[in-house]
Amino acid sequence: MKHLTIVIPDGQSNLSTLACIIGAYEIFNAANAYRKEAGKKELFKVELAGVSDQAEFGNGLLALKAQSRISEIRKTHLIVIPSLAHEFQKISKGNKLLADWITKQYKNGAEIASMCTGAFMLASTGLLNGKNCSTHWIVTDTFRKLFPKVNLKPENLITDEQGIYTNGGGYSFLNLAIYLVEKYYSREAAIYCSKVFQIELDRQSQSAFIIFKGQKNHGDEMIKKAQAYIEDHLDEKISIQDLSSRLAAGRRNFDRRFIRATGNTPVEYLQRVKIESAKKSLETTRKTINEVMYEVGYSDVKAFREVFRKITAMSPLEYKHKYNKEAVAQYHGNVYSYSQDQQSNPVKDPFEIATYKK
Repeated sequence: MKHLTIVIPDGQSNLSTLACIIGAYEIFNAANAYRKEAGKKELFKVELAGVSDQAEFGNGLLALKAQSRISEIRKTHLIVIPSLAHEFQKISKGNKLLADWITKQYKNGAEIASMCTGAFMLASTGLLNGKNCSTHWIVTDTFRKLFPKVNLKPENLITDEQGIYTNGGGYSFLNLAIYLVEKYYSREAAIYCSKVFQIELDRQSQSAFIIFKGQKNHGDEMIKKAQAYIEDHLDEKISIQDLSSRLAAGRRNFDRRFIRATGNTPVEYLQRVKIESAKKSLETTRKTINEVMYEVGYSDVKAFREVFRKITAMSPLEYKHKYNKEAVAQYHGNVYSYSQDQQSNPVKDPFEIATYKK
């Protein structure tokens, strides 16, 4: 039987940490039970382990007892690192012991999976240097600043590279757990667990959940002026060349400084700001896709749709249907109308139903 260690951090945690630990523990034990029902042996011995016998969460609201200390575990095959507190800046003494143990186990053949901001502990080991990594979108600026050698991919729900797995924010740790069940057990076991715990199978992106606030945590005043100009002229078609000239900077130097300050090229930043504004309009207003498009400075429907999909992994219409309550109600009303006379008025694209008879 293989050994699976779910790490209990020594502080620097919150209630999400506890959710990750309990969620992973339940899902892997359910996968073991599925194997047993099929007449097979359990795949993993699942064990909760930390540097001490007990850890507290939520300012002492809840406590969790470790089944063993990491010093007692000589060999493990898979390590799960749960979410940590968002204020994670420097690893604490107890978590440093965990990180050192994780590094030793990885070098001894173990695989590692970090959930949400657990990527901070994993990155502190150096094992993520040069590798892709995902974490919660809300801490991406801090993560990039602390770990510049890691190739951060906040749009990815899951990364899988050289025996190291990471995933995005919040309760998407459930998707990582299902992913690992499929990887280690079987597709059938993953489907079973997804149904038991009602977790969406095969999610690939967390792009639609990202709220882009603009990377302002830097000291480059010229770039801050450029960012302010972009945000104040959303309805215009902005030329990056003109913007750099306006700030008396050469284009090459402007691009270099912009990337260093924000992590995005000027064009990428411009697109993200415009699409974030479009998302808010689609969520909260009754404006048409074209009205929203013009509002953020696009005149080409195809170009707008392509950029929107690149950033959110959804089309503008799909996004509106998902997040605008009025659009959802209208969609269901139109589906009913559509079903009444679809023989005489066929609609080929199901997403056209929402605008049918409009």
